[in-house]
Amino acid sequence: MLKNFLSICFVLMMFTSCKEASSVISLAGEWQFAMDSTDVGVSEKWFDRSFADKIRLPGTTDEAGYGVPNTLPPSISKPQIFHLTRKNSYVGPAWYSREVTIPSDWKEKSIELKLERVIWQTRVWVDGKPVSGRCESLISPHIFDLTEYLTPGKHKLTVRVDNRKQHDISIDDKAHAYTNETQIMWNGIIGEISLTAKNALSIEDLQVYPDVSGRQVHVKGRINNRGEATKGSLQAVVQKQKNTPITTVTRDMEFPSGESLLDITCPMGDSMQVWNEFTPTLYQLDLKVEAGSVKAGRSTKFGMREFRHNQSDLLLNGNKAFLRGTLECCVFPLTGRPPMEPEGWKKVFLTAREWGLNHLRFHSWCPPEAAFQVADSLGFYLQVELPLWSLSVGQDQKTNEYLYAEADRILSEYGNHPSFCFLSLGNELQPDFNFLSRLLSYVKAKDPRHLYTTTSFTFEGGHGDWPEPDDDFFITQWTKKGWVRGQGVFDTQSPSFDKDYTASVEGMTVPLITHEVGQYSVYPNLKEIEKYTGVLDPLNFKGVKQELEKKGLLDKADDYLKASGYLAALLYKEEIERAMKTAGCSGFQLLDLHDFPGQSTALVGLLDAFWDSKGVTDAAIFRQASSPVSPLVRFPKAVYTNDEPFAATVEIANFTDKELKNQSVSWSLKDDKGKVVNEGTMTCPSLAIGLNKLPETITSPLNQPEAARLTLSVVLDNTPYKNEWSIWVYPAQPDLDKGEIIVTRDLNEAVRALAGGKKVLYNPDYRQTVGLEGKFVPVFWSPVHFPKQAGSMGILCDAAHPAFGHFPTGNYTDWQWWPLLKQSKTIVTDSLPAVTPLVEVIDNFANNRRLSNLFEVKVGPGKLLFCSMDLLSDWKQRPEARQLYFSLLEYMKSDSFSPSNTMESDVLARLHTGKVSSNEAKPEDIY
Repeated sequence: MLKNFLSICFVLMMFTSCKEASSVISLAGEWQFAMDSTDVGVSEKWFDRSFADKIRLPGTTDEAGYGVPNTLPPSISKPQIFHLTRKNSYVGPAWYSREVTIPSDWKEKSIELKLERVIWQTRVWVDGKPVSGRCESLISPHIFDLTEYLTPGKHKLTVRVDNRKQHDISIDDKAHAYTNETQIMWNGIIGEISLTAKNALSIEDLQVYPDVSGRQVHVKGRINNRGEATKGSLQAVVQKQKNTPITTVTRDMEFPSGESLLDITCPMGDSMQVWNEFTPTLYQLDLKVEAGSVKAGRSTKFGMREFRHNQSDLLLNGNKAFLRGTLECCVFPLTGRPPMEPEGWKKVFLTAREWGLNHLRFHSWCPPEAAFQVADSLGFYLQVELPLWSLSVGQDQKTNEYLYAEADRILSEYGNHPSFCFLSLGNELQPDFNFLSRLLSYVKAKDPRHLYTTTSFTFEGGHGDWPEPDDDFFITQWTKKGWVRGQGVFDTQSPSFDKDYTASVEGMTVPLITHEVGQYSVYPNLKEIEKYTGVLDPLNFKGVKQELEKKGLLDKADDYLKASGYLAALLYKEEIERAMKTAGCSGFQLLDLHDFPGQSTALVGLLDAFWDSKGVTDAAIFRQASSPVSPLVRFPKAVYTNDEPFAATVEIANFTDKELKNQSVSWSLKDDKGKVVNEGTMTCPSLAIGLNKLPETITSPLNQPEAARLTLSVVLDNTPYKNEWSIWVYPAQPDLDKGEIIVTRDLNEAVRALAGGKKVLYNPDYRQTVGLEGKFVPVFWSPVHFPKQAGSMGILCDAAHPAFGHFPTGNYTDWQWWPLLKQSKTIVTDSLPAVTPLVEVIDNFANNRRLSNLFEVKVGPGKLLFCSMDLLSDWKQRPEARQLYFSLLEYMKSDSFSPSNTMESDVLARLHTGKVSSNEAKPEDIY
């Protein structure tokens, strides 16, 4: 009996599946194809032609190998350095044609053609007849009604795709919906390509509006009746698990001819679960309408979530929330276009989650359906944007109309997704804020499910430093009261770990999100070249490799990557922690966790363009400062002397969805050998949602007999949450015995001493030395995009070298180097005879020079240690300089000081020309 029952169920399932499948015909597969570079296709009636070339759709001309082949060689020059290079490039009209067979049971049905994503404009012909209308959306499906053109039997379907610019939506074609910087200006059709048959009664739109506090959803939509007015019924079923309805609402209805609106309410019950990053619970709404034998249905998934704000607090389902985000700029270097299936988005979101993030901002574009589906399932909070990054906003009426239409399409197509939380009208928009205000009012009135902002920052005068009147949240890098990101302060203020941006956000009336935090350039990973097996050629990476080969530096490439990446990770950590410590700040948006390969090769990520780690840090370390719960500390400086006490206050950022009770915190100070210098515990009976300052303070003497680096660890006991920081402790009164070493700032004295066979520590006034400005922070964004920067990318040294025997350091830049690098000049050693650098300064990939600020060399019978970092000034405020000076003296007094390279004494004179003007970039050159 059971066997027969299962057999009947299988037959019914097969019948239902076939019946559902018969209403949709996939058009994926081989199409006839032709490029129309001279744009004569319409006038010469190409829609009647058969094309000799073939192409598979979904797909693009780049993927099929059509277009103008690239002939440029690898180079760090323009245009190769601008971005990855298309192997085959085509911008212009292209024609796609194939035969379709319409089944006989579609005779009385309406038929719809869906092209899920296209750049930019499409027109359609059936059997040589033009279909009414054209589509030009960059972010939603192109839909054509083919009812009057298709009858049962065979037909020729022709689609013309024109990927030329239709509207001026961005400066220099940089908006990521239409660009060659990240996504390419591909021609083709991607995603779902299908014909759908609809009954005379159909549901054309279905939107679900959650009411979390009321434990219900409001369902709205449009029903289209292509026949005569009739009576029938409507049924709405909400379920979390299949075949287990939570609620069912049935209503008798009249269906007038044409369109009618529906508006019903469905209770969610007492066991309703909210949607967030911790419980990404999804529900399904099945809506069915029936009139006699005519039936139609439509389903959508949704989540019970509500974003709102209370002054500067961002609230999710009534609880404070904090966005830990990065940008997604349509960087998919194998295809040059976004994935259209969920599988292609899983790596993006799972990697972002592994690195502690809960938020992605889609900069000047909106991702496809598949991205929202994955984000829904994982509990990711998405900010999407109109395809707009323009300095001429509001100045063209057709473009204005297009933007209103795109806003409508985004809200309608993706509005049900709970992951669609925020909408910005675009990136860094200028100049017409009256137009933007009207558009913002329009979208806010149309769809209350999301929070809205006028622009993701702006440089427009009178705007950008405080929210616009109708903003629900505010994205900026500074306010009228000061910076809210470290890029503006890290190179000008000495290291301190008790700072935040509270003073800059005081009085803020909406949640503030910090704009494009970071942008610290990392040296190219040349091992990445082999990954580019798709439509894009990394001529920029290959060009850097060639330059290093020519200069004999290729063996340094991996060291440069690790050193610059370590510095970037160090700065990102402090960026994030300052944001989290700021009352009134509701999140950060990094630029970027992964590389941005456009805009002059902006390799600003700790991950590469494929969302793979570069090996400069790992996810577990990064998550220490970027997790739902993060221990934070405040202490005033990085370097102490051993007669000073150490004191730090502790805060716990709890941005889970519940209060944490009965917690304790353990802390420890350990040296580099793992020996515990001090440790303790703190009790914290309750950690509310938000930022919690603990009443107890970490205190410890620092009476280390020798210079040491100590690691402060703070752990929330019995949880995975911990965080760590380094401090350096130096003797308060080192024995600065020069012995027979000559220490001088005077060139003539140095030359005389060297001629006499002396050991010389030559430390000239860096302000009178020829070289590059000393910097702590690395290149901002790209040395090509912003060429007026000093342009170094951190330091590289051998921590085990005896020169650093009394100056604890790693191999890369850390906070104790800040005062030394800031008061220094970087020497270009390419034109010098060979020297042995003890500290190598990493040049940017646009120049690839040999740079140093500490090197040794033989000069005649003497031995020279040259240092262009100021070692001799203001030891009271700069104990780092005194300690490095001490360490170098001890090294020079030892037998280990034995330079192998030689230099003539007159070469030293090249490093002096009198006062050298600074080449420091002005703010307008950088931002």
